[in-house]
Amino acid sequence: IETRRLQDSQADPEENSAGEETPNESEAASTPESKAAPQISSLRNSTSRFNLWQDLPEIRSSGVLSILQPDEIKLQEAMFELVTSEASYYKSLNLLVSHFMENERLKKILHQSEAHILFSNVLDVMAVSERFLLDLEQRVEENIVISDVCDIVHQHTVNHFSVYITYVSNQTYQERAYKQLLQDKPAFREVISQLELDPKCKGLSFSSFLILPFQRITRLKLLVQNILKKVEEKSERESTALDAHKELETVVKACNEGVRKMSRTEQMISIQKKLEFKIKSVPIISHSRWLLKQGELQQMNGPKTSRTLRTKKLFREIYLFLFNDLLVICRQIPGDKYQVFDSASRGLLRVEELEDQGQSLANVFILRLLENADDREVSYMLKASSQSEMKRWMISLAPNRRTKFVSFTSRLVDCPQIQCVHPYMAQEPDELSLELADVLNVLDKTDDGWIFGERLHDQERGWFPSSMGEEILNPKIRAQNLKECFRVHKSDDSQRRKLGSRNRQ
Repeated sequence: IETRRLQDSQADPEENSAGEETPNESEAASTPESKAAPQISSLRNSTSRFNLWQDLPEIRSSGVLSILQPDEIKLQEAMFELVTSEASYYKSLNLLVSHFMENERLKKILHQSEAHILFSNVLDVMAVSERFLLDLEQRVEENIVISDVCDIVHQHTVNHFSVYITYVSNQTYQERAYKQLLQDKPAFREVISQLELDPKCKGLSFSSFLILPFQRITRLKLLVQNILKKVEEKSERESTALDAHKELETVVKACNEGVRKMSRTEQMISIQKKLEFKIKSVPIISHSRWLLKQGELQQMNGPKTSRTLRTKKLFREIYLFLFNDLLVICRQIPGDKYQVFDSASRGLLRVEELEDQGQSLANVFILRLLENADDREVSYMLKASSQSEMKRWMISLAPNRRTKFVSFTSRLVDCPQIQCVHPYMAQEPDELSLELADVLNVLDKTDDGWIFGERLHDQERGWFPSSMGEEILNPKIRAQNLKECFRVHKSDDSQRRKLGSRNRQ
């Protein structure tokens, strides 16, 4: 963040300044895992304090630093960070198992089923990390100049990293069981508190150890991205980095989907119980359906021509449930129930913003159902509580429409970019959680302080408060960010279609 601020303030930044420290590098450096000094990549030498490849005594004494190009040294550091951080992660996993899981007092308190939910398959995860680390160590020891690490990452991701999907998918059960145990078993709460106070934990909580595998698989992807930005283009190392990144992305997506699956199912069951159909009933629960957005809007009464009549109440409340493939339109009725009076496939929705019609018709838009529950086309004139709420509904209802800065069929070369300077946790399904130093394209923004953005490193989209970020002013940094974004994702055909126009530019 500080590097980007400095570059933004320069009137005439150097050509290569944008690439010296990329946003994703900053992001990786800001994670809690990297704040603790990572150990050198050796299970036998885990107390070493060397964090940089170029600070290793054998590197300094070899004279290799005077021979290698600066770009190659940066690449060596990026590969070395992946190895040292894996050693640090393995050490923390080992502590989770030896200090918590195998604690005799804790084992007596926990029923076998409780322990299984709490620790899941962490032993499998630790075994995979140890095997992975040993292969990385062997590569580092082959030569003082590291040849590559991404081929090892690729091999282990394909063959062994499925254990992460199992562990992370259990996260919802794990969190629920942990909260229940703290509440129901004072002895469990007491032992955990005592174990957390041990200096070995360095002030970290038990739950922070439990979440390590999810953090690690996500960070591994960012570390490979960092390597990918530093390897020479069209080289064998670029090819292995692209392969490793693609496989890691598949695992991360499977982990995310596993986490969401259970909470989505519970949410769909809850919604189904609240709906009463005035029209032909639509089955709500489906393994491929989830909620995107829900909320109240105001529907205009009468035909469109009546919008000039300001003397009577123009609007009445309706409630929308928008799923990834279906829209259900309801009216709230007593008993926390909703009466469904219309529905449509999400693919058959169109939206249109009204021109400024004065204060009473501010934040009004037209929602068209090309084919509703009665197999006919209908239109609803809807009013939101604010400009941001109106835009959020419009983008959720019709996600491929043109936004303020970007056409989804023809992207601009230099749309605004923002860098996150305050972490943000999403509060609604259409919002995006942000980490420090995340870089995003600004697709749309509102006058009341909200931004619709697309994060560059994973193309995730969502809304967030504009106060969470700072605009990237330097056009060369923006161009460099887009170039790196395309390079990272160019091996994926779907991403190539998504970023196609950027590539043409």
